[in-house]
Amino acid sequence: MSNLKNQKRMAAEVLKCGRNRVWMNPDKLDDVEKCITRSDIRTAIASGAIKAKPKNGTSKARTRYVAAQKASGKRKGPGSRKGTANARVRDKERWMATIRPIRKELKQLRADGKITPSVYRLYYRKAKGGLYKSRAHLRQHMTAAGHLKEEI
Repeated sequence: MSNLKNQKRMAAEVLKCGRNRVWMNPDKLDDVEKCITRSDIRTAIASGAIKAKPKNGTSKARTRYVAAQKASGKRKGPGSRKGTANARVRDKERWMATIRPIRKELKQLRADGKITPSVYRLYYRKAKGGLYKSRAHLRQHMTAAGHLKEEI
C-alpha cells in the first residue's frame, strides 16, 4: 500500500472535517492514489471513493446505568446528598407516612372488636401526640397495658 497522507490531508480540507474522519474505500485505493489535486479529490468524493465518517456522539450507556442504579435505591448515601433531610422529605410527608398506618391499625382493631371505642380514643390521642413510631410499636404498648390480647 502506498502513502496516502497528502490525499487524506486534502480530503479533510475539502470535506471540512478532521483527518481521522476521512474514509477511503479499500477497493478504490488505486484511484485515490492517483488524485494529486483538490479537483481530483472532489471527483473521488463524488464517486464515493472518499467519504467523511459520521461524527461520534456522546454515549448514553453510562447515563442509563446510573439511572437504573438510582431507580433501585442506590447512590443515596451522605456523599450524594445536597439538601437537608427536611428538604429531601419534608416533615409533613414523614408524619403522614407514620400516622396513617397507625390510625388504620386502630380503626381495624376497633372494627374487629379487639378494643373498645374508649380505648380506641385513648390510643388515637396518644398517636396524634407522636408517641408511636409504627404499628408494631402501637401494638406493643397496647399489649403491655393489657388492652390487646395478642393471638399466638
